[in-house]
Amino acid sequence: MKNNIVKKVLAASLATVMTVGLAACGNDPAPTTGSDTPSDSTVEQSTPEESSSEESAAPEESSSEEEVSPYTTLTDENGNVYDLGGMEIILRDWWTGEPGEPANDFEEARDEYRDWIQETYNFTFKQQAISDWGSAPKDFVDYATTGGEENYIFIVREDAATTAAIDTGLMYDLATLDCLDFSEAKWRGDKGVHTLMSRGDSIYAMYGEDTEPRDGFYFNKRLLEDAGIDPNKPYELQEAGEWTWDAFTEMCAQVQRDTDSDGVIDVYAMTQNDSQFINAAVYSNNGDYVGRENGQYVYKLETDETVEALNWAVETLNQYKLPYPEGAEWNYYEQAFLNGEAVFCIEGAYKASGPFANMEDDFGFVCFPKGPKASDYTNVYSNNPVVIPACYDAEKAWNLAFAYNLWTDPVPGYEDYEGWRANYNKNFRDSESVDYTITRMMTNGRLTYHGLISNLDLGNNLTYGLLDGKSVSEHIEAIRETWQAYIEESNKLQ
Repeated sequence: MKNNIVKKVLAASLATVMTVGLAACGNDPAPTTGSDTPSDSTVEQSTPEESSSEESAAPEESSSEEEVSPYTTLTDENGNVYDLGGMEIILRDWWTGEPGEPANDFEEARDEYRDWIQETYNFTFKQQAISDWGSAPKDFVDYATTGGEENYIFIVREDAATTAAIDTGLMYDLATLDCLDFSEAKWRGDKGVHTLMSRGDSIYAMYGEDTEPRDGFYFNKRLLEDAGIDPNKPYELQEAGEWTWDAFTEMCAQVQRDTDSDGVIDVYAMTQNDSQFINAAVYSNNGDYVGRENGQYVYKLETDETVEALNWAVETLNQYKLPYPEGAEWNYYEQAFLNGEAVFCIEGAYKASGPFANMEDDFGFVCFPKGPKASDYTNVYSNNPVVIPACYDAEKAWNLAFAYNLWTDPVPGYEDYEGWRANYNKNFRDSESVDYTITRMMTNGRLTYHGLISNLDLGNNLTYGLLDGKSVSEHIEAIRETWQAYIEESNKLQ
């Protein structure tokens, strides 16, 4: 297979050989006319002796014309190229449709590399939507319980069913597969999914692609200007390290206004899913609900960082959030932000190409402001776990892991290329959203562990009811012993 990368390497190789050949004949480098073809004057200046020498060197140059592959072929201990026997492998998710044509040089090189690995190691690989978001964890459990002849790798999500699948031995232990080296940079070290979903020395999930930035603050630029604030102010504060809880609430107080002096607020400071705001506040203050130390889950709900964040979040929401109209759907906040009813909205970065794509007003995107216990902005890495059913035998599991590992490897020649950047540049309205915020979120993320505690339901246990008029301390007191028991039970399975 001769792909574009091979051709580029060939061209460079041949150019080097020709230059060396000419130098050996005592010639100066030949002038060119802006192409690889020598000019007419170069040919006329050649002497008979030089022509004779060049002709005698021609066969040597021709013999050097061989393909130089940028790819490394992997072989087993006997020197044989790995052969997956024509396996048809499907990476199951709930969103992937038919692949489009490459949009740039990187995507073209990526597709060529993926064609090469499939041809070289004798397998086919495709990512396909089979489950939906709601059913994905249970679909995996059902399949891993009953088995099947397919060659499935599953993408699941943090869910009670996913945690139960670990506890009941339905996920293959990836730490036993020597084709996976989790010290490689693509796995993200101690911030990777393999770290999150491990128990003791066992690893039950992986994720080898670009991380997904999650929650930040979208802001309406027109509404900021209407309130007398430079629409670049959030970016300026963020870059100066001054985008803090206090800076945010000061801006909220300035933008929340009764524009027609009738005693009714016309523009609210923010609209959001309340739980998203509360959780982001906890993480932004170095807080946690559950941590992990020395391989054990740890109760963190009553740390100073977490309690301070919960109290600030409740106070801020009660003062600045837009109330829902009677009968509105749970996600009315999306439409409210689109309508220009509120200045700020906390949401995932993917919403820029979703509900907010057709927003009439321009918007920006900044990190959640940092709390007093934090030294930098952060967001939570919440990448979807990639898992292999434990019902597969060792050979099949190894082959699937081998293929996924190759599929997600950096593309040769593009090892440092930020493939994610092009899509975010296309989806956001300004360069600052990507250069200042998304770029930071790609490296400043962290993990959370409460989603791996069986029976712990953060929303129903805590965040959905925090605005019901009871104090934060009352809510904590009501669930303290229950959460501690859940954590203790999960630790027994470590």
